[in-house]
This record gives sequence, C-alpha cells and structure tokens, in this order.
Amino acid sequence: MTPQTPRNELHTLHWQMSLLDNLDVGLMVLDSDLKVALWNNFMVNHSGLPSSQVQGQSLFSVFPELDTLWFKRKLNSVLTLDNPAFMTWEERPWLFRFNSYRPITGSTRWMYQNVTLIPLTSPDGKIKQIGLIIYDVTDEAVSRQALEKANLELSKLSRTDHLTGLNNRGYWETCLQQEFERFIRTQQPTSLILLDIDHFKQVNDTQGHLAGDAVIRQLADIIRQMIRTTDIAGRYGGEEFGILLLNTPAVNAEILAERLRYAVETRPIAYEGEQLMVTISLGVAAADNSFQDYQSWLEKADQCLYQAKESGRNQFVTL
Repeated sequence: MTPQTPRNELHTLHWQMSLLDNLDVGLMVLDSDLKVALWNNFMVNHSGLPSSQVQGQSLFSVFPELDTLWFKRKLNSVLTLDNPAFMTWEERPWLFRFNSYRPITGSTRWMYQNVTLIPLTSPDGKIKQIGLIIYDVTDEAVSRQALEKANLELSKLSRTDHLTGLNNRGYWETCLQQEFERFIRTQQPTSLILLDIDHFKQVNDTQGHLAGDAVIRQLADIIRQMIRTTDIAGRYGGEEFGILLLNTPAVNAEILAERLRYAVETRPIAYEGEQLMVTISLGVAAADNSFQDYQSWLEKADQCLYQAKESGRNQFVTL
C-alpha cells in the first residue's frame, strides 16, 4: 500500500473538517489557557458569533455570564487527571445560554444541554487542549419535566378530595398515623380536631344535595383560610372533617376550634338566591402517651365530638 500523497492528505483533512463543522452537535476546543481553538457551525448558528470572532479569544471574555469558578474547576480536573468529564442538564440546564428553536418544545426559551469534556493529547503526549461536545437535549429535558409534572399532578389527585380540594380520608389518615409516631419520638405537643356540620341531613332533605355540596365546600374554604400552612386538614367523611395541628397544645387548638365555630355560625352561604346558615360541632384531643396508637387518638377526638353534639351542638368539647 502506498502512503498518502500530501494532496490526498489535504483532501482527507478537508472532508474531515467539513464533517466536524456540520455535525448537529456543538464542537469546540480550548487551549490550556482556555482560549478557543475550534468553533464549529453548530456553535456559530446558536451563539450568533462567527468563528473568526471567537477563535483565539478567552472563552470567558466571549461568554462573561459563565460561572467562571465552577467551570474552571471542571476544566482543570480534565487537564490534571486526563479523564473525561460530563455535565448533564439535570446538574445545570445549560452551559451556554442558547435560544431554543426545537419545534416540539417551543414552550421553553433556552436550549437544554448535555456536555462532554475530553482531554486531547498533543503529538508530544501531553494534555494541552480540551474538546467540548455540546448536545441539544431540549426535547428530552422538556418531555422528562412534563412527565414528572404529570406524575406529580396524578399523585396530588390521588390524595385530594374532589369536592373540597382538601386531603382525602386515606391520605389524611396516613398523615395522622405519621404525626402520632412523630409525637411518640419527639414528645412535641400535637392536637387533633374533628368537626362536622350540625343537622346536615336536614340541609340535604330540604334544600337538596347540591345545596349540601355548597355547604361542604364553604366549610372547607373556611378551614383553609384559618389554619396554618403546617397544619393538615382533610375531609374525613361526608360532612366530617379532621385537622391536625402540629406543635400545638390543646389550649391553642381550642382557640382555633372556637374561631372555626364562630366563623361558620356567622357566615351565610349563598345558594340559588337564598342565604343558608349552618353550625358545626367540634371535638379536640391532644396527642397523649396513654394512647396505644393513632386510632386511639382519633377515637378520643370522636368522643369529644359526640359529646359536643349531645350537649346541644354548635360548640367544641375537649377531654
């Protein structure tokens, strides 16, 4: 086999450079002093900077928005250890803030990128340059985010009561069990309120079930307005609700119970031109070491609620 002639070598080099220049990935080479030695068409098209303007310039002078300290650590590790390094969009969404022109994911402004950094050996065997390959992974990133968002929404729906928007019974009772176990470990005061609507069957029988739904929704709104973000409210039954008050002794739970009772009693519910008035009864129980489990705690609050209703309704009872 005869060796290649210089003309053939030039021809080979020409098509190799043409191929590198037109790959659908970003290619660049940095010298050891972090000046740009190669800048292919992908980088030109997405940055808007021609290679003549970039080559021979410090990367950080061309892109001053780069996180200098972080990126220099990455580059130095490649030079020092003679090992490739990788950056994914999960670590940082992008290295270069390029606009996204992807037809599928037009909702995102910036191109998500994965980046590979490769040590390049010179003829004398020393590592004097670093090659960077920049991949446009916008479609993958946006699709992954959409899937995660959908899964989050499904998870939220699975634990949400559709009528009130509060936690449903299954999820709320799971929280109750977790908070009881936390109380046993930490002994931090925690209280539970059970409440339901007085004479709710009468509302359904005289006004209809849609009116009953309106009453339930308004009560849920009042609860949402009056509890803290750390408290956990849920619809426990048809017209029965539960509220977990974290780091709250019974005396403070009683204050909330009275505020809820008064708010419901004094706030009319507009329904088809009428003003419906209802009241609630409440049972308050603080977590206690005498309870064997969270069900015992729940039963104590239910006993208090029963006593409040037996004593005339529109009141709270603490035992």
